[in-house]
Amino acid sequence: MPSRRLLKAAQAIREVVSMAILTELRDPRVKYVTVTKVEVLPDMKQAKVYVTVMGDEKQQTLTLRGLQNAAGFLQSRIADRIETRYTPRLEFLIDEGAKNAMQIDQILRRVLPVETPADDEGTLADAQAEAVSAAEATAEINDDAECGGDDEEESSPEHDQTEHS
Repeated sequence: MPSRRLLKAAQAIREVVSMAILTELRDPRVKYVTVTKVEVLPDMKQAKVYVTVMGDEKQQTLTLRGLQNAAGFLQSRIADRIETRYTPRLEFLIDEGAKNAMQIDQILRRVLPVETPADDEGTLADAQAEAVSAAEATAEINDDAECGGDDEEESSPEHDQTEHS
């Protein structure tokens, strides 16, 4: 488990690199990039920057190459904004988490039964009926509470009048 210092450094590097890619980097190969996480080695001399790229394999490879070419520029931005003894050398990697999640989603869609529109309508009708029943029950409770409150108010003045008579 990384130390708190390394986690804070990784978070700071992620923020600086993300903003620099978004606002300062002008490489046309670097498009639709999201920095997902950064792992910093304990000696703070190297950092692995995990990114996701929207697009196919070709676009991902092209973007990764553009990021590697811009690594020196991004390292200079880190050096400007974060005071550390060493400016970590950046290594860019594709984060496979999003890709794995999409594959799991596809597998689940094949394995699990798909609900038909008729089932959805029935479920919707049931949900609407339950909502109406709940609303009616709430209205009845409110009416009972109001009626009970009115009876007590009416009986209180009568009670007061009988005591004074």
